[in-house]
Amino acid sequence: MAKMDPNNVTEYWWDPAISGLSLMCADFKTLEYPLHVHDAYVIAATEQGGAIIQSHGINELADTSSLFVFNPAEPQASQMGRSNRWRYRSVYLTQFGIDEVTSGLGVEDIPYFPQSMLGDTDLTAMFLSLHKAFENGVDEFRRRELLFCLFAELFSRYGSDENKIQTIDADGPLLLQAMDLMSDQYSVSLSLQDLAAVIGLTPFQLIRLFKRSVGMSPHAYLTQVRLGRACQFLRRGLSIADVAVRCGFYDQSALTKHFKRSYGITPRQLTRAAFLKLEP
Repeated sequence: MAKMDPNNVTEYWWDPAISGLSLMCADFKTLEYPLHVHDAYVIAATEQGGAIIQSHGINELADTSSLFVFNPAEPQASQMGRSNRWRYRSVYLTQFGIDEVTSGLGVEDIPYFPQSMLGDTDLTAMFLSLHKAFENGVDEFRRRELLFCLFAELFSRYGSDENKIQTIDADGPLLLQAMDLMSDQYSVSLSLQDLAAVIGLTPFQLIRLFKRSVGMSPHAYLTQVRLGRACQFLRRGLSIADVAVRCGFYDQSALTKHFKRSYGITPRQLTRAAFLKLEP
């Protein structure tokens, strides 16, 4: 049990769409975690300040340049170092979550990580982006994309050869099949797993196929398909809220956010322009 004062703040939550995955945001001003274990993989990254973490029998500094990875049942301890604050984010992946990740990547198991501290700024940035996406309620399709991409990089950089992830070269027919499916089913809650399964790939293989061939992720491409349909409906005079539902967006706010980011104008501005043009 950590020893903390009332000024320390933690937020902890489960992701409803991915079994076995939980997340925590912590902001500590005093801290002492004695040696303890988790029944999960634990990944943590520091956003501000730092702490001293003990793992594998050595003490290491957790700061903003490093990512920490702990294997299940691996003893670990933490305490404040010279910093007077430690703000960090962490992810906990139990067996159900491990099964989700390994299935998505097409590997048998998550490898054992012989070292806890990974001095990898790029991977740390990927992890923080993933964590914030979960916190901000980014849609499930995108959350899974980010999750699989993070673990694919983690495996390829620090995992064992026995768990190499199988990728595929650019494949025109498979790509066109996926694109056609997105065009036909843009209005429904299309999942990354279902889309990959239809064309016989793992979710991560599908992600790699799109990034190599199209230059964007499947989620980004699907968003563009939905925005294109949204433009058509808006020009026909449908309400923004109705268009958002018809085009598969979570709500009107989500449609507006993606619309403004891609086109530089809001859906309302497009509607006004379209009807001004029709006036005699």
